[in-house]
Amino acid sequence: MNELWKAVIDADDAPIVICNMEHTIVYMNPSAIQRYQKSGGEKLVGRSIFDCHNARSREIILSVVEKFRRDPVLHKVHTYSKNWDGEDSDVYMVALKNDSGDLIGYYEKHESRIHEADR
Repeated sequence: MNELWKAVIDADDAPIVICNMEHTIVYMNPSAIQRYQKSGGEKLVGRSIFDCHNARSREIILSVVEKFRRDPVLHKVHTYSKNWDGEDSDVYMVALKNDSGDLIGYYEKHESRIHEADR
């Protein structure tokens, strides 16, 4: 991964898990590694995203990926809201497309609804 892009992803406080089109986790930023420590943390890299999601989540992921494939302008989908250890957050899937508009991967991101000053 390009050092500059890695620095951008790592600087984000939100957990970010990046997957390729085979649904393999290829990168987790430090926030994601910490968030998913109980599930294996950085040992999840190289494993299927489906190893750490239930059947309903798998259906959602596959459905959103299919929407990303069909719609060239769709880049971000809110999948659900969640309370994680007392922190309310919204979970998004974001499409990663190349210059030709082909879907080459995606990432899941948890965005906290708590204002920075209140943390």
